[in-house]
Amino acid sequence: MEDLLCKIRDCRVCEDHLPMGPNPIIEATKNSKIVIISQAPGRIVHETGIAWNDQSGKKLREWLGVDDETFYDTENFAILPMGFCYPGKAKTGDLPPRKECAPMWHEEVWKELEDTRLKIVIGSYATNYYLPGRSNLTEKVNNYQDYLPEFWPLPHPSPVNRFWRSKNPWFEENVVPELQKKIRKILA
Repeated sequence: MEDLLCKIRDCRVCEDHLPMGPNPIIEATKNSKIVIISQAPGRIVHETGIAWNDQSGKKLREWLGVDDETFYDTENFAILPMGFCYPGKAKTGDLPPRKECAPMWHEEVWKELEDTRLKIVIGSYATNYYLPGRSNLTEKVNNYQDYLPEFWPLPHPSPVNRFWRSKNPWFEENVVPELQKKIRKILA
């Protein structure tokens, strides 16, 4: 696994398309129990090199019901973005993740993981890739049970999505407590 992570972190395939240059963000061990599949690192994560080290990460850890120490323990959580590098700024939020990363690297990462018990799929880019179909992200999140025991779809925890959360209070009222129970069971 460590050799593969080094190869991914050295990747320069998209170098000419990245406004801040490449800085692939990925974290895992062969024993990671939960894999977080998200879209791409943001600017702050790019600058610090620490996955989910921003407001989105703070909200995600709140949803998961874990502290920083638990979250950043790679035996607990692997971080596998759809795009490993910061793609740049869009009108609202960031640009979509680069399309090269997931097809190039994800299958190799899955081959190295030996103890994955849950794949948390965050946002529309990741859910459309891993959970294709006609339903939209809201329907996938609302019907998360349909994807268990392998996957658990979530909206992106970005502050940009605060309107989605206010329009869908059932998510934090009903889904988040069930997710936290599942996480506690896996990490116990």
